Amino acid sequence: MSDTSPTRSAVIEMKDERRAMHEGYVFLDEKCLLLAGEILRQLQDHGRLQAAFDARHAQALDALAAAVARHGLEGLQVHPAAGAADAAVQVTPRALMGVRLQTAQWRPGSAPAAPAVLPSPEAEACRAAFAAALAAATALAAVAGNLERLSAEYRRAVRRARALQDVMLPELDHGIGDIESRLEELEQEDAVWMRQGASR
Repeated sequence: MSDTSPTRSAVIEMKDERRAMHEGYVFLDEKCLLLAGEILRQLQDHGRLQAAFDARHAQALDALAAAVARHGLEGLQVHPAAGAADAAVQVTPRALMGVRLQTAQWRPGSAPAAPAVLPSPEAEACRAAFAAALAAATALAAVAGNLERLSAEYRRAVRRARALQDVMLPELDHGIGDIESRLEELEQEDAVWMRQGASR
């Protein structure tokens, strides 16, 4: 039985609260649908980018094997690296229902690598192959982060929607029904008293 005093104003207030709560549930339900749709889109992008990274990674391993065969492991280790002073990850952010999403692109440094003592096409191909793998990994990492944030927000929205639908709204409905039935009882008692007073 509800502890709220059985008055019409209490019923009106509780119905207003229920209306607002139901609107919140509808909003959360729509949010879940939007988040699920974006998760599916991000999963498609992830699959495409994962395949591209796997291909670049395999090419980089092949190029590494060819460069090691040409220079030996120690010779390749002292080969000069590409200039990375002005290299950067360019991030383009956007938001969906409060969730931060982003795309990322690797921008290699513009400074040329120092000249090698023993240059070779194999070493240059190895450098280029690993640069391409790094660029593919950058784009893939951004989408993987998007999926983590979307998944966490989706689970949170689902929990809130279920709490409203399965717990809070039924409790409020029960409270409203309880007060309305108590009001009917009070009105019946008043009617009985009035009839008894009129008959005297």
